[in-house]
Amino acid sequence: MNKDMQVVEITKPGDPSVLISATRVVPEPQYGQVLIKVAYAGVNRPDALQRAGLYNPPPTASDLPGLEASGTVAGLGLGVTGIKVGDDVCALLPGGGYAEYVVTQADHCLPVPKGLSLKQAACIPETYFTVWSNVFQRGALQAGERFLVHGGSSGIGTTAIQFASVFGARVFATAGSDEKCQACCKLGAEVALNYKHDDFVEVMRKEGGADLILDMVGGDYIPRNIKSLADDGRLVQIAFLQGPKVEMNFGQVMTRRLTITGSTLRPQSDLAKAKIAQSLRDQVWPLIDQGRLHPVMDSTFDLKDASQAHARMESSAHIGKIVLKVG
Repeated sequence: MNKDMQVVEITKPGDPSVLISATRVVPEPQYGQVLIKVAYAGVNRPDALQRAGLYNPPPTASDLPGLEASGTVAGLGLGVTGIKVGDDVCALLPGGGYAEYVVTQADHCLPVPKGLSLKQAACIPETYFTVWSNVFQRGALQAGERFLVHGGSSGIGTTAIQFASVFGARVFATAGSDEKCQACCKLGAEVALNYKHDDFVEVMRKEGGADLILDMVGGDYIPRNIKSLADDGRLVQIAFLQGPKVEMNFGQVMTRRLTITGSTLRPQSDLAKAKIAQSLRDQVWPLIDQGRLHPVMDSTFDLKDASQAHARMESSAHIGKIVLKVG
């Protein structure tokens, strides 16, 4: 194995042009870790936030962007069992995915599902971990409930629609164009609303209110989400694309017994992420193997063109996931 590898670095906080190709030393797996020869790396909103200087990696993580990847296990740290060199995996990463090699915890790796390519598998970890933990574990979505997801055509949105539909919920989604709304309906949404001219508050109220809302928009969506909830409804916040601050009357949270919660995945403990991985393996992987769930892909860029991939993502023109071809 070469001691050096090609990577994409963030040279300084800024727009996509600050992503530059560079050479670094291949990392070594520590206790409980594996070294992965990366085939494809997923591109996610947190990568763009890190690039802009708004989302610092944990102290022990690589400063390179990239929170998910697929590839082949190339090395094992001490104490690793149940996985071997040569296995094809997809993995949740603490960082470092924009590189030819990356290290991560062995129990944050999952086998590439049957029938999926390494390219498709690279779209799974960050999104599936996020949706599963927030919609089903934190949000406690049940069959028959009304579920609203904003950003329905995003990587998170396309995954959340499929998950909720497969597990028996009634799915509502918002998106920014008629084309995106059509894509949401094809994935299992009962109703998809173009937020540029449809009022999701009015629609959800007519339906009796949402039992669960998954939101990544924030800003003025927060009070509108509260109005859209049914009594005893839950709002799960996973990002704030329009900002985290808003003025709101919290009286209705008490009188209507609402729950407001949220999470971010990256700062959680290795153990917490391992538990999510095991839950996915037990409850979601069989559904992928059966063809009932699949990642929705938008586009592929070479690693050296990561800046173009970020520009594509930030344009919001994409439907589904964007990946970087590395190996």
